[in-house]
Parts: sequence; C-alpha cells; structure tokens
Amino acid sequence: QVQLVESGGGLVQAGGSLRLSCVASGSTFSFYAMGWYRQAPGKQRELVAVITPYDRTKYAESVKGRFTISRDNARDTVYLQMNSLEPEDTAVYYCGARTGNYYYIGSGDFWGQGTQVTVSS
Repeated sequence: QVQLVESGGGLVQAGGSLRLSCVASGSTFSFYAMGWYRQAPGKQRELVAVITPYDRTKYAESVKGRFTISRDNARDTVYLQMNSLEPEDTAVYYCGARTGNYYYIGSGDFWGQGTQVTVSS
C-alpha cells in the first residue's frame, strides 16, 4: 500500500513553467514505476510521463521536449518539470504508482488526489 500526495499546481501564463511534486509513503518507493497522468474537463485521463524503477522514461508525444519526469528515491518523491506550458496543458494532474518495471499506471493501481494546473493564454 502506498499513499501519494501531489503539490505544485497553480495558474500560469502560456510559455511559463511549473514543477509538480508527488511524495509517496507507506512502501518502498524505489520498487515502483511512477507516473503523471492528466484529465481535462470532458476528456479521459491520459498518460503524461512515466519513470520506471530503473529511471527509464516514457512521454506523451504532446509533451516531449517540454516536460521532464524525474525521481529522488532518497526523498520518496517524483517530479514533473513542465516548461513552455500551453493552454492545452490545462488539466488536473494525477500522480500514480505501480509495483514493478512498467511504462504505465493502471486504473487499479495507487493514485493521488490530483493537483490543478491552469494555463492562461
């Protein structure tokens, strides 16, 4: 069992940057694949970025070159650095965790409550 708490969301102008953080507790963080997903109003939740226990990463095409996922196992924290933000990035961003070496987080895995990111034009 793992608990996840996201932070770092907010309102930013287009072209700006934000860094999201997700702190995990309750289990051995380094064993988990960690991911960021997002859900915009009226849309399904979609993958943004995932990082495996071996620091391999996967990104959605729409964020490649703009977003960077990283993890700090000593702090039980995963980050999402978001640069060159666009209004289309507006969504609730969720942190997820899945045990093992995976490039996705499933709906039945562990999820945080989400943090709102709003990008104004």
